[in-house]
Amino acid sequence: MPNHGDWQLGIYFDGLVGKVPELPMSYGELERRAEQVMPPELWSYVAGGAGDERTQNANVTAFERWGLMPRMLAGAAERDLSTELFGRRLPTPLMLAPVGVIGLCDLAEGRGDLVTARAAAATGVPMIASTLSQDPMEDVARELGDTPGWFQLYPPNDPELTESLVRRAEAAGYSAIVVTLDTLTLGWRPRDLSLASFPQLKGQCLANYFSDPVFRSRLAVPPEEDPEAATGHWAMIFGNQRLTWDDLAWLRSLTSLPVLLKGICSPEDARRAVDGGVDGLYCSNHGGRQANGGLPALDCLPEVVDAAGEVPVVFDSGVRGAPDVVKALALGARAVAVGRPYSYGLAVGGQAGVEHVLRCLLAELDLTLAIDGYASTASLTRGDLRPVR
Repeated sequence: MPNHGDWQLGIYFDGLVGKVPELPMSYGELERRAEQVMPPELWSYVAGGAGDERTQNANVTAFERWGLMPRMLAGAAERDLSTELFGRRLPTPLMLAPVGVIGLCDLAEGRGDLVTARAAAATGVPMIASTLSQDPMEDVARELGDTPGWFQLYPPNDPELTESLVRRAEAAGYSAIVVTLDTLTLGWRPRDLSLASFPQLKGQCLANYFSDPVFRSRLAVPPEEDPEAATGHWAMIFGNQRLTWDDLAWLRSLTSLPVLLKGICSPEDARRAVDGGVDGLYCSNHGGRQANGGLPALDCLPEVVDAAGEVPVVFDSGVRGAPDVVKALALGARAVAVGRPYSYGLAVGGQAGVEHVLRCLLAELDLTLAIDGYASTASLTRGDLRPVR
């Protein structure tokens, strides 16, 4: 099997006949192009963070404090990027993080959840589908084909609806449930507040709710007849989460699928979650979008991994390129998810844009391992990193 890094050779050969890439090759240029084409409200939502965005920025710069020690003559001519999660061997440690407005990032038709699933199927990179989607979860799952998909759950303040969403995800073929805990309520987001813009209050990205039989049973009339009333009911149950540790056993009982808790940054919380029987932890601070003034998620990762023991840890927050993926893996993450990069790729180039971003990440990840002398992502350890002074 060819190495992912070989993909760059095709670009260089195209250059011999005067063809250069139409899509950006760097994250900085990708971000600039996305800002040019995205409507201000959507750009604000995707690019923005909480408060003055200090935590969001710290997520990114935290990676700069670590460097990978290069090793020579290490036999890394061929690289194995695969990882194992919940008894399944995945071809890559890369994942598509859940993005609650990814449906809108498809500027052509507003079907970004489906488009992203198709890109996942084309590249083999697993997708974590958000509860907040433009199309029902069942339709998204069908587009994934054989590529694994996980379902990210925002537990509403309605136990019967929570159960319905989980059971629908299991029936649709998702292979894990990711319970997001860091959105008890909306964070303080000045960019969105300045525009008085919150897409879901316009009825956008609520297909999973409007199609749910339990949700529909709570309404006097169907959402199609009174979308404003349906949206109002959603707002009442979404931003009023009441979960505590006492509910963990109940959450675990809803499905036979692996359950991960997302938003775990404290080692104490990690230990409590493991003791409560969860199958995986997801170390994340929501990309700095929820609470400002906190720790960079990367700084929390090693302690979460140590507290988790044998329980796998997935990571996101601040990942902008393949070297970031390498460092998170070396610090103990089993898989690493990206959000903003592929959101921008979708806005700039549709499905081809998402695939392009993923192939860039996979190629650079593969080449980083090759040049620094690591034959597999599994061989990376914390001891391979050094502080950058």
